[in-house]
Amino acid sequence: MVMSVISGRDALSYLESFADREIQEQICGIDLTARSIERFVSSGSIDLDNSERRVAETEVVQYDEDGWAFLEQGAYLVTFNEIVRMPMDMMAFALPRSSLLRCGASLSAAVWDPGYNGRSQSLLVVHNPHGIRIKKNARLMQLVFITMKGAAERAYSGAYQGENI
Repeated sequence: MVMSVISGRDALSYLESFADREIQEQICGIDLTARSIERFVSSGSIDLDNSERRVAETEVVQYDEDGWAFLEQGAYLVTFNEIVRMPMDMMAFALPRSSLLRCGASLSAAVWDPGYNGRSQSLLVVHNPHGIRIKKNARLMQLVFITMKGAAERAYSGAYQGENI
């Protein structure tokens, strides 16, 4: 079997809890939408074996009465609405939507490993010195699914398995 990108229509079955399934289906993936946004309020620590790992503390950015959050220049943690359930013969990666980039912000994300199940998070960085407004359920990034040459030998079993479900 050759590795290949899965169409958005075929990838729909690997996600649940859509804000709007029809709008989120793309040609080469699925758009993930903003559930919550948090600002960093402490430092974090990373080591080799995770025995001293401490993730940075965060506080929730409140949406206003119309569902908008204003984000000043800086780094934020975004939690997405969608729950991702990765099959054992697939992995995924994400790219920011071009509209986000054109507003002066970017997203960074890790790989979605085979066997991962959970509500994902990514790093949102606002580069624009004037900030950005993000509406609740805004489409921020596109998750792209790739079939692997064969099934993975083991499933993801890290600390974030089942996160925020």
